[in-house]
Amino acid sequence: MVVALQVSLTPTPPLGLVGAKIAKTVATLLIGLLTFPGPAAWADENVANPDRATTTELAERLATQHRIEQEGYAGTLILGGSEEPTETVRRAFLSALPKDATVVVVDLSGEPKIDAEPSNRTEQVIAWLRKEREPEEGPNAAIALEVTEASTTDDIATADAVWLCAAGSATEIAAEIAGGSARFAEWGVELMEVLRRGGVVGASGVVAGCCGAAWGSKEGTLALAVGWDLLTDALIDIRPQPDRRTERLRTALAAQPHRVAIAIDEPTGVMLRGRRWEVLGDGTVGLALAAAPHRDAAEMDIPAGSMADWVQLRRAARWRGAGIDPGVPTLGPPTVESGSLVIVGGGGMPQSVVDRFVQLAGGSEARIVVLPTAVSREEAFASRPPRFLTRAGVASVKMLPQSRTAEVADEEFREALAEATGVWFDGGRQWNFVDAYENTDAVELFHDVLRRGGVIGGSSAGATIQGEYLVRGHPLGNRVMMAEGYERGFGFLPGVAIDQHFTQRGRHPDLLQVVRQHPKLIGIGIDEATALVVSGSRAEVIGKDSAHFIAGPLLDADPDDGQARHPPFITVASGGAIDLLTLEPIAEAVPDEDDDVEREKADKADDQADPSSDGKLGVD
Repeated sequence: MVVALQVSLTPTPPLGLVGAKIAKTVATLLIGLLTFPGPAAWADENVANPDRATTTELAERLATQHRIEQEGYAGTLILGGSEEPTETVRRAFLSALPKDATVVVVDLSGEPKIDAEPSNRTEQVIAWLRKEREPEEGPNAAIALEVTEASTTDDIATADAVWLCAAGSATEIAAEIAGGSARFAEWGVELMEVLRRGGVVGASGVVAGCCGAAWGSKEGTLALAVGWDLLTDALIDIRPQPDRRTERLRTALAAQPHRVAIAIDEPTGVMLRGRRWEVLGDGTVGLALAAAPHRDAAEMDIPAGSMADWVQLRRAARWRGAGIDPGVPTLGPPTVESGSLVIVGGGGMPQSVVDRFVQLAGGSEARIVVLPTAVSREEAFASRPPRFLTRAGVASVKMLPQSRTAEVADEEFREALAEATGVWFDGGRQWNFVDAYENTDAVELFHDVLRRGGVIGGSSAGATIQGEYLVRGHPLGNRVMMAEGYERGFGFLPGVAIDQHFTQRGRHPDLLQVVRQHPKLIGIGIDEATALVVSGSRAEVIGKDSAHFIAGPLLDADPDDGQARHPPFITVASGGAIDLLTLEPIAEAVPDEDDDVEREKADKADDQADPSSDGKLGVD
């Protein structure tokens, strides 16, 4: 089963699946990790101590300023609900270990003493690890475990894997962590480094809660203690009483609404690997997101075997906590004040579209930057300049496959954009663009190209990212139109949501639901091998087919009364133009005979559209 959080289009009660969709197919979901100024979230005073800033202010900063590293940990984090790890949790831990792993057992029960006798809890853990040292069969048959007890942080720093345990109660452990123990702070840094370098960290019971940003346990009322934030942005409740689970998750979110609240039951566990978050065991994990002015709370029980996208959940939590409705335009009217946009609906590049983009970029003097980052990192770095640009005879075409924070901040990346007269966003999946550039200087550098009078273009995913509202942004697939956490584009064309491959894939109903949910937006659907060229408020359609426009006022002509009728779109065919401020057609001058001849030549060229702008990248 896959957990795919998306906008609920109808009012729903406060319990159950609110603002969420549980798809029927199991697929791999992805997870990421927030980079704070310090090595761990508890190092940021406002994050560790939310009372020092209003939760809304904190959430807004997280949503609009802090980066989420899209690739997540290289290693694996495994957390169980029971004090004694279940067979499923043990097996998951062992299966994640590298060959010939060194496993360090850390006892959180009081200050460690070098050469001290192991605690009963430590002995139990070492016993079951050594019991599995040389299994007769199974995936770990070749693994030779070296199991030791940690005495100092150096033991963790050199470990391939760490198992955390404690003999104390939740109250005792929370008191040590909240008391500012330097030992816990140091260990938190080292544990995060274990995960970052590809190692494994595991814990079960009360100790597993310490791995969240904040946590509580079944003892008494829920009082959140500061954790290590290894499961980043999680509020973890360990083994709450079943009849109080929902109440306790709501209590946690009332204190920190910018987090994701989870409750891990006795026979259950969770695993974080890369960007994937998975539920292990036999029970369920409760998951909740706070209500926001524009959204109901999301509360659901996730059964074992399900997987979810932790990055999407974290992003959704931040936007909810900030109270920001991404469906309400904030960047102004749908105009391009300087420069131009060339927005292509995928499915190939007609010569007339190529010529217009190159012309707007400066013709033979054009300096074009290509961003192939809507695909995997490996594909991006292996990509070559699109053929339609290499054949155009421009001054330079530079590929920028960089997508990580340090790479995007590098001077070479910045200089390339500072010198560009045109930027081309290639096809793929638009959420990758968001992960690569959001909350970096890159987005402002893109806008600078327009301010200098240059052009920004893109096809398929590279078309959708140009709007203020982002559709089809879910990391799990492009059928979710409104994916929480991935609903903001780069706003080159304010106040609009852009869809592509429009008529060819029958996407009219999809865009209608977006505008019905967010009636202040203009929905724009662009057919394949067709482009919308925007300067000011004038949008001209060129290429093979048409562009289609829908806005809130037009929905009155199509009441939702269950009657089948033609969708109320305004369709503008190639050669036409429309004013985006009024959605009124713009009359074109009557062409003379020479213009007719040129149009026939262009039409013939369009019939041989170059598909290289999409190719293997045009998947959206």
